[in-house]
Amino acid sequence: MAEREEIAKSRRWVVKVGSALLTDDGRGLDEEMITRLVEQLVGLRDQACEVVLVSSGAVAAGIVRLGWKARPHLVHDLQAAAAVGQSVLVQSYESAFKRHAVVTAQVLLGHDDIMARDRYLNARGTLKTLLRLGVLPVINENDTVVTDEIRFGDNDTLAALVANLIDADALLLLTDQEGLYRDDPRSNPAAEMVRTCDVHDASLDAMAGEGGELGRGGMVTKLRAARLAARSGTETIIASGRREHVVASVAAGDDVGTWLRTGKEPQNARKQWLASMVQIQGSVELDAGAVRVLRESGRSLLPVGVRGVQGNFKRGDMVSCRDPDGVEVARGLTNYGAQETSRIMGSASSKIEAILGYELEEELIHRDNLVLV
Repeated sequence: MAEREEIAKSRRWVVKVGSALLTDDGRGLDEEMITRLVEQLVGLRDQACEVVLVSSGAVAAGIVRLGWKARPHLVHDLQAAAAVGQSVLVQSYESAFKRHAVVTAQVLLGHDDIMARDRYLNARGTLKTLLRLGVLPVINENDTVVTDEIRFGDNDTLAALVANLIDADALLLLTDQEGLYRDDPRSNPAAEMVRTCDVHDASLDAMAGEGGELGRGGMVTKLRAARLAARSGTETIIASGRREHVVASVAAGDDVGTWLRTGKEPQNARKQWLASMVQIQGSVELDAGAVRVLRESGRSLLPVGVRGVQGNFKRGDMVSCRDPDGVEVARGLTNYGAQETSRIMGSASSKIEAILGYELEEELIHRDNLVLV
């Protein structure tokens, strides 16, 4: 317990469950498994934790519903299966969570929703609002419309990007394996499981590499996901979804599955990731009061503290925040474009809607998206 105390302290979780677990290895939705999973997630919420579920299974469920004997290869056939299966999957979750009086929200995400900076802010804002309202988001890739060139390709990656989006403390990847092994347990029953390891340890690549048996078992995508999640300080655990009470065991800090440690403070990791992800597209000049608030209080930048705008930046762009002498004091992702900022600068946040006719956020730059320099 002491070693995994950091996991036990986690209060915001992303839990990803794979198709093999949900669809009884492709034989249709396993309602018993869904019921058990939902009970565990409700139990996690009862411990004052926020939970986001990233679920595979739509394509597999659609294939069974359509009466197909095998998984198709054509993209449009897969997308059709996803369209049919998505409603089946969500209905199963909705029914299971409703028995516990938990409200769910279906969220379909595509590549652009994460990579385009304005959509990144929109997706982040929506998910955080749902969590604040006590709603449990059920997320899947938007398989119905994405194409091969832009799809995430696996829900492990999607789960890691969601962890980045919401600043999750922990990412739990539920699979049909007990964890990450040093050798293939299917051919070597004596293979040793990795209990804990730094996520960037080079030895992990050989264990989960695409050229090895374990790579074909899906561990390579889980390792990539863990490293992606680590950019914003999220700890990752790989564990078997078939283990009884696995979610509660992991959340309690029990020695279950493989823990891939980030080795970084969450806030510092996110700031480093944020600072390196985009180029500066413009700048805003701040008054002395706003500079003091950013430096000393670590608060968000409000429009009232802005006195000048340079550049033609858009919502979601990285902008430089400068003091009255032109010295950069911070940079961050702006919630408003340059033209909007010019109209609301110097005004109280309560006036934004009256000035623009709408309000995206009360902050020009939220403190979570702001880095002091």
